[in-house]
Amino acid sequence: MPELPETETIARDLDGAIRGRKIRNVSVRKADVLREVSARSLAKRLRDATILRSWRRAKLVVIDLDTGDRIVVQPRFTGALLIDSGNFTRSELDYSTLRIDLDDGRALHYADVRRLGTVALMDPRRFEEYSGKLGVEPLDRAFTATHLSAVLRATSQPVKKVLMEQRKIAGIGNIYANEALWRARIDPSRPGASISVEETQLLRHSIVAVLGEAIEARGTSFRDYRDASGKRGSFVEKLDAYGRGGLPCRRCSSKLITTHAIDGRATTMCVKCQH
Repeated sequence: MPELPETETIARDLDGAIRGRKIRNVSVRKADVLREVSARSLAKRLRDATILRSWRRAKLVVIDLDTGDRIVVQPRFTGALLIDSGNFTRSELDYSTLRIDLDDGRALHYADVRRLGTVALMDPRRFEEYSGKLGVEPLDRAFTATHLSAVLRATSQPVKKVLMEQRKIAGIGNIYANEALWRARIDPSRPGASISVEETQLLRHSIVAVLGEAIEARGTSFRDYRDASGKRGSFVEKLDAYGRGGLPCRRCSSKLITTHAIDGRATTMCVKCQH
């Protein structure tokens, strides 16, 4: 599932590639991915609009238009925004759910094998309402150790679950929660309120560091995630915890374990290093 580094990579790619382009036409193949707008209304509101910029909020890719509308894409498990310059084969676009034709002959596709992701169109007021319900961005200056400590102290929920709560901290999912907690040597099942000030400082540093490194590697690809050019991210090669259950811990060589007991999601940890 695309998390902050993956959606940040996609948004940066789009901003560099389609900023300033005018939308000529929109065709919707699978309307079940649409939210808050019908296929007919989407096509009408997007036609002749100019793309001002593309950016990320939490795990969302946001495309600003000169009309004031914003295209808000949540890729979830298998969604991808692909810029087609004639380089994709027909089979690679088999799962395109909608196509946005640009004035330079290229097309922007939202492709989604399982169609669990969504594409919404929001006016400024609706977007501010929607965005306002999301938590602080972990790469913003506001995400300090003091802020994180306040979030953790307020709950007895497992710290891993707290990190993934989008209304508290926006953008962290299962992959990077596992990685940050491994780096910080914290047991993912510990109650948030039990994390000390010193541990919180290390955890905050670990979150920021692992997200930054993953962005540099253009995200983590296991099966489905692709960037806007259809290429894979390379951070999978640097993972210390996620997906490594049964393998040796890179710190102490103990066998990593994977459990689904914390939040129903795969949690991989070292019982010797993380406490």
